[in-house]
Amino acid sequence: MVSSSQRHKTVEFLIKSSQHLNVSPIVKYSAFSFFADRFIPSLPLFIERANSLNWLFKPVTESTLQLFVLISLWISSKIHDSLPLSVASLKSLADKSIKDQHFTNRNFIEAEVLFMQVLNFEIGTANIAFSFLQELWIQIKGVAKVGELISFEVCMEIMDLLYEKEEMSYLYRSPRPLAASILVVSYLMTVPKQKWEFPVVAWVNFATSCKEEDIIKMVTEILKHVLEPS
Repeated sequence: MVSSSQRHKTVEFLIKSSQHLNVSPIVKYSAFSFFADRFIPSLPLFIERANSLNWLFKPVTESTLQLFVLISLWISSKIHDSLPLSVASLKSLADKSIKDQHFTNRNFIEAEVLFMQVLNFEIGTANIAFSFLQELWIQIKGVAKVGELISFEVCMEIMDLLYEKEEMSYLYRSPRPLAASILVVSYLMTVPKQKWEFPVVAWVNFATSCKEEDIIKMVTEILKHVLEPS
């Protein structure tokens, strides 16, 4: 339904759109959860079961997927921001960025309803990897000086990279172990080796109740992909 190439391009479009719209990290990663973790996997079955198919799915094009990326950011902004993104700001970005199709304000409203239907109106964001990761980062800074050396920017760059690599996106199905593993990877990448005395794996194991062997396995997998030549 959505090819690997289309998925990769739309993930990149979400990253660039988040930067252009200057959204907060929680808005960006909630949108990622909506679009990449829920919308794309749910789309084939939704289309298969539909009695009459909306024109936006006839067929599913790169342009319509880009529209749904903006919808995911819009919904996320409504949940997390006191002043959510406006349709005007989204339409302005769409006019500049989506080359093959012009979308009206009405199309945005229509696409939002459709997006919510594909998600079966499940738009909770409490159990996403970003929320757990942010919580762990704050906690580790409170218990160890070395926590101050862990770069949260690097944590977010790792999250982006894992979304960009389709073969790694399955990790987002286990948000808590993933958050623990990303924190460990960021620790290994940003804390100087001479300050590695803090037992970070044992600590995230204690803080999250995730199995130590599961974290080590996931950390190894993430490092393999993060460090491989692009």
